[in-house]
Amino acid sequence: MESKKKERVLVFDTTLRDGEQSPGASMNPEEKLRVARQLERLGVDIIEAGFPIASEGDFLSVRQIAREVRGPQIAGLARANLNDIDRAWEAIKEAAHPRIHTFISTSDIHLKYQLKKTRDQVLKDACAAVAHACAYTSNVEFSPMDATRSDWDYLCDVIEAVIAVGATTVNIPDTVGYIMPEEFGKLIAYLFKKVKNIKKAIVSVHCHNDLGLAVANSLAAVKNGARQVECTINGIGERAGNAAMEEVVMSLATRKDFFGFSTGIKTEYIYQSSRLLTHITGIPVQPNKAIVGANAFAHESGIHQDGLIKEKITYEIMTPQSVGISGTHLVLGKHSGRHAISERLKRMGFKLSADEMKRVFVRFKEIADVKKEIFDEDLEAIMYEEVYRVEEKYKLVYLNVVCGNVAIPTATMEMEVDGKIVRDAGFGVGPVDATVAAIRKITKTDYHLQKYAVNAITGGTDAQGEVTVQLQFNSRSVVGRGADPDVIVASAKAYINALNRLEFLKRDVKKVKVVE
Repeated sequence: MESKKKERVLVFDTTLRDGEQSPGASMNPEEKLRVARQLERLGVDIIEAGFPIASEGDFLSVRQIAREVRGPQIAGLARANLNDIDRAWEAIKEAAHPRIHTFISTSDIHLKYQLKKTRDQVLKDACAAVAHACAYTSNVEFSPMDATRSDWDYLCDVIEAVIAVGATTVNIPDTVGYIMPEEFGKLIAYLFKKVKNIKKAIVSVHCHNDLGLAVANSLAAVKNGARQVECTINGIGERAGNAAMEEVVMSLATRKDFFGFSTGIKTEYIYQSSRLLTHITGIPVQPNKAIVGANAFAHESGIHQDGLIKEKITYEIMTPQSVGISGTHLVLGKHSGRHAISERLKRMGFKLSADEMKRVFVRFKEIADVKKEIFDEDLEAIMYEEVYRVEEKYKLVYLNVVCGNVAIPTATMEMEVDGKIVRDAGFGVGPVDATVAAIRKITKTDYHLQKYAVNAITGGTDAQGEVTVQLQFNSRSVVGRGADPDVIVASAKAYINALNRLEFLKRDVKKVKVVE
């Protein structure tokens, strides 16, 4: 076992780059900036803000984050070619702490079938890329893509060469989630043994979760010398996703006796960060997800409950409060004042302008007139409905639905379209189908509905319904969300929100996907 001296493990968050490559997880620049600011609040060391050469939209988003988020290092991804690196530097050069992250494949599989290059050619390309990046900044990271399926000795040659020309971080990606924890630990140890200049760089790891081992592999690497872990909030990413940041961080925090390492993460912001990402992307967290799942701190077994009543440590290895989950519910109602709501929102991490607070308070009163108790989750839903919403081409003004077992479901609707009031009606097999039909007639759209999901935000029959819809536009898709005590109204809001997001998407340049 390693020395118990507390060493720092750097947290490299790639939610905005690899995480955004999850199907349906595309974010607009405002949403990316909001996530970046939350990552700064969370205390991550490095934010990989995007892949600047992929599109003009991605470039502008990375540049905005570099200009406005000043605490963490801001990294831009670039393939091992000069144009990519130039574009990445142009995007991040105004950052307080810029980093260029360049990569090329090293596995024989990728060399033969994808790159169609020899090992010598790839070695030269890697060194040339790192050297070019070093002309801009001394903070250069290099990744040999598909490292875990590469020949170990060739991998050592490449790593030694890129460090020699200036790479200060070398990242070892398990690109396809293939390796086992014991193997990965041995690989990292092998690099430290065989690469002569390895101590001149920080060794990083980037693990994918295809076999459900991304976190285990990352931790095995840390035990064997890695001092940077690349991860994402909620583990989102390509295919089965990446190592989940919250699981890596809380493993190190909970088992300090085993690892002896610390991170700079303010763990009390973990749950808030998870919820923010879920609201923006529409990708839900499974209830039994470690750390941030709805059941992560829920106990139903009588034996467990008995033990918890007597002493919490009998069945809880960490407290809910340590990751930002309140042990008690805040209950607000129609008699609550603006100050009480404002203070609670501050404690939840939301900072509002006077105008934003006014809109939130009006919506709060509307909901409080319908349901007796307003919980934190209700406040969250109000925030994302009233404050964090995209520019609206379409707005819901009025909705009336008639349905029942002896009536044809009919939705009569009034909407504002580009500032003009439009009225129409729709029929369907049920109230939601009729509502969607009316929206489609008014907006003259007919996008494919890929997903429709309803969840109760809190318990009780008077709970707000939270609806998520996913619409497809060509090869892209967007997620819309809406919340209301009336689930039909929530459905209309979600569908209209998705249409507004599609309007934004049409103005964006199509992005190029890259797998690491």
